[in-house]
Amino acid sequence: MGTLGKAREAPRKTPHGSRAAPKARLEAKAANSPFPSHPSLAQITQFRMMVSLGHLTKGASLDDLIDSCIQSFDADGNLCRSNQLLQVMLTMHRIIISSAELLQKVMTLYKGALAKNSPGICLKICYFVRYWITEFWIMFKMDASLTNTMEEFQELVKANGEEAHCRLIDTTQINARDWSRKLTQRIKSNTSKKRKVSLLFDHLEPEELSEHLTYLEFKSFRRISFSDYQNYLVNSCVKENPTMERSIALCNGISQWVQLMVLSRPTPQLRAEVFIKFIHVAQKLHQLQNFNTLMAVIGGLCHSSISRLKETSSHVPHEINKVLGEMTELLSSCRNYDNYRRAYGECTHFKIPILGVHLKDLISLYEAMPDYLEDGKVNVHKLLALYNHINELVQLQEVAPPLEANKDLVHLLTLSLDLYYTEDEIYELSYAREPRNHRAPSVFKNYDHDQDGYISQEEFEKIAASFPFSFCVMDKDREGLISREEITAYFMRASSIYSKLGLGFPHNFQETTYLKPTFCDNCAGFLWGVIKQGYRCKGNKYSESRQ
Repeated sequence: MGTLGKAREAPRKTPHGSRAAPKARLEAKAANSPFPSHPSLAQITQFRMMVSLGHLTKGASLDDLIDSCIQSFDADGNLCRSNQLLQVMLTMHRIIISSAELLQKVMTLYKGALAKNSPGICLKICYFVRYWITEFWIMFKMDASLTNTMEEFQELVKANGEEAHCRLIDTTQINARDWSRKLTQRIKSNTSKKRKVSLLFDHLEPEELSEHLTYLEFKSFRRISFSDYQNYLVNSCVKENPTMERSIALCNGISQWVQLMVLSRPTPQLRAEVFIKFIHVAQKLHQLQNFNTLMAVIGGLCHSSISRLKETSSHVPHEINKVLGEMTELLSSCRNYDNYRRAYGECTHFKIPILGVHLKDLISLYEAMPDYLEDGKVNVHKLLALYNHINELVQLQEVAPPLEANKDLVHLLTLSLDLYYTEDEIYELSYAREPRNHRAPSVFKNYDHDQDGYISQEEFEKIAASFPFSFCVMDKDREGLISREEITAYFMRASSIYSKLGLGFPHNFQETTYLKPTFCDNCAGFLWGVIKQGYRCKGNKYSESRQ
């Protein structure tokens, strides 16, 4: 889930300021649609809302949308029509206009109503703003520009002596109470049970471990608000979006933790036992319909730091590998996560989606549809589609998971997941458990002719010539000699980097003079020079530029 925060390329603008969507581009998007062929709950809800919104779904000017929202209230402040337009407009308006600019437009309407001596319109405008404050108070806490504009509006109303209007748009209640608390169902946390625990979690059966991981996952997922999803669309990344960053960090942390749990065991047999245990955890996560943590666990087990452990895998039964294959197929990105989407769509009640997949869907939808139609009207259909997909995710937070969690275990698990290791450190542990080969000692035997445990810098440079670049600084003590330990570390580092890049360690490069024009197999560039133009692998004749 680390690519989620990557910024998108700035979209092209139309004369109206909207993002363009040429016909060919839209057709291409439709052909590669991120959504399944069978309708989702969001699509069904969207159809019903389109019916209720009537002609507005064909597009409307921003002024008409604001006016329709204001006219949703009667003289007593009660809703006289469906609140669906209000919900869509107040949650998704930032796609086309900032919250402060929207409130400025409302202020302009209020001034106009005052000038026309229309107290009824003024009152409805205040009812609309009250609804905004009450239902979407978080915007007024988090958006400084909106807060400042709100203060201007309050001063305007106060200057005209409308005490009743001032009370309607009062925002002091936002700061007077702890509004930031999420009003969703709480997960039961059982504090009565006391037990001995282990940082290796030997004491936990797969079912109990999967339940506590689900507890943490749901706790993180339910913190993501409607505004967070909206901010993600507007800002194109998760930066400065703490709740989403925490959710992504948890997923990455679980994947890394799974790797470390396997690698923490000293023997292949013990590592295989941990591997098998996490396969059973994955099965329980699947039963709990917790797809996000399932993705993290399977991702950890399939990581190259684990999959390279041949001795360990030799102790894993065939049926376990079969289950791993089935899980991998379920979560595969093939056909745009078609298997996952089908399984997810069939789930009812409590479920936790793969957040990254659904954020990708939101971005695809956001990019595929223009903000404005050809006549300059707001594309209400786009706002409605985005609203329903976000709302479907938010509604999942209202369904508490069918489990209980032990508070002590939750704290211990949280502590373990917070332990950070770099990719290099994990690979070094992997290679320490099962070294790739004995190449370093054999190299030493060939070059250390006097068998004193050291080779010279010149001799090392001959070894390094097998690679197109150096992996680390050698001869740290700068005595002109390189020890067995230093060259072993060199090969470990080289193996780590090559495996991370998905290259394995396949090439035995030697500096080569090419007798005919040759191109680099890596960058496709021409290998210039008269002699020793590049490197060639002795095994598969792969050619590499010296640059």
